[in-house]
Amino acid sequence: MDVRPRLLDTLSTLRDSVDAARFPLPLPGAARARRNRADLLAQLDDYLVPRLRAPEAPLLAVVGGSTGAGKSTLVNSLVGRRVTEAGVLRPTTRTPVLVCHPDDRQWFSEQRVLPQFARVWVPAQGDTGGETYAEEDAAAGDGPAQIRIESDEALPRGLALLDAPDIDSLVARNRELAAELICAADVWILVTTATRYADAVPWHLLRTAKEYDATLVTILDRVPHQVAADVSRQYAALLSAAGLGDVPRFTIPELPESAGGGSGLLPTTAVAALRDWLAHCARDPGARAAAAERTAAGVVASLRSRVPALAAAVAAQHAAAVRLAQRVDHAYRAAAERVRREIGSGAALAGGALTHWHGYPKDSAPDELLAALTDSLATLLRTAAATADEQIATTGGKDPATRAGLAPRDPVGAAERLGVAARRWRRCVEDLAEEEAGQARSADRGAPDPEDTAALLVAALLGGRRARSAGESLAEALGAHGALRLRDRGARLLDELLEQALDAERDRRLAPLDVLDITPDHQVRLIAALSVLEKERWPR
Repeated sequence: MDVRPRLLDTLSTLRDSVDAARFPLPLPGAARARRNRADLLAQLDDYLVPRLRAPEAPLLAVVGGSTGAGKSTLVNSLVGRRVTEAGVLRPTTRTPVLVCHPDDRQWFSEQRVLPQFARVWVPAQGDTGGETYAEEDAAAGDGPAQIRIESDEALPRGLALLDAPDIDSLVARNRELAAELICAADVWILVTTATRYADAVPWHLLRTAKEYDATLVTILDRVPHQVAADVSRQYAALLSAAGLGDVPRFTIPELPESAGGGSGLLPTTAVAALRDWLAHCARDPGARAAAAERTAAGVVASLRSRVPALAAAVAAQHAAAVRLAQRVDHAYRAAAERVRREIGSGAALAGGALTHWHGYPKDSAPDELLAALTDSLATLLRTAAATADEQIATTGGKDPATRAGLAPRDPVGAAERLGVAARRWRRCVEDLAEEEAGQARSADRGAPDPEDTAALLVAALLGGRRARSAGESLAEALGAHGALRLRDRGARLLDELLEQALDAERDRRLAPLDVLDITPDHQVRLIAALSVLEKERWPR
């Protein structure tokens, strides 16, 4: 492979588009999309971009498998000494171990691959005169993930081995680390056993490797001598049926060292074939280039299906957000129309407000009538908001986006906010009434009382036909033109109140959705980046 600047630029743009994608709404498939996004970022950051930038870098072979498959024993045996802990029982937290030739240390001294992992360096064998193995516990707590680097001349130049955590670990973080490390591999070495080679866990890894067309090696470990031929034949048949018949396959017999006792090292003859295969990949330029190029090309090819799937999940998020916003908006618009109809029919002039209107002006003061009408208006607003919330709950009860995208219903808070809005409108109406009353005095029309004018105006605006006499009284006090002007200004204020108060409740419900910032831009960016990538032909 050669360094390809244009392809690197295209992949960097695609990487940023993948990073920007978000799946906050709990839709069907959202969890999978989040995992796919994380896998894509890991593969782009940890493997593909670093490999394309430095084609001459050592091959990274990641040893993966399920618990107790013998991964660590295999790595120790290939190196010829203990560099990583062997055995089924492992610490709760575990630092992955990478082993390379001392001449290759510079490739891993910087964050070229696995950039999010802090490095823990161990001296090369012979520097300290003793065993260098020491399990790090730095991955515990909230600190950054770490990777321990060992070097040994037993490994050929141009090859690094990485012992990954168990892919079926009981510790979720270990499983995540295992998946992330495998995504950084030029060569995937899957270790399974004679008793577990048909399990779902190793086959999930095998199918993933096939999907990416990665350079893959399988190790059938701990095979009893008496059934070695049968197990090997059955495993080969399964691989062939899955389209993996050409995958290099090595068998390691069941030995006392397999249990992790003693030195934890297998005899040299048990791993000789695998060691020779890895050395050939590292030392032979053609084999080395083929291994790296196949995996890199497979990852690039996989983007053609993985990125559209991610874009489709982004589109589903946006569509759900639009549906949710429209549902809420429709409910609150219907609520505003309902209040307008009720005001037009005089529904606000009922109960206490009607009693004060009948007693006005002899038995009820202007302030009492204003207060009663304001409370009645606030009640209409509260009822309309509650109806809107109920409609949203009914129509969106089965929508998984509702809980994450909407603020919870708050009837007590809504009642208080809408009451404040109604009282604020009353004060504005009183200011208008005082202004018109002042103009009437200047026109030699007597001296109408501002409070009386405000009470008549509110009754005329909220009482409908029931308060027809309120408009007539305003015309007598202010003149026909003054009364008409005041009613028009008051009506505009009332319409603004309805719109602003109910819109504020609608916006409060939608506030979590607004914070999520779900837009179609992410989908557009993903598809555009993939389209540019499609024009970059991978050399074969």
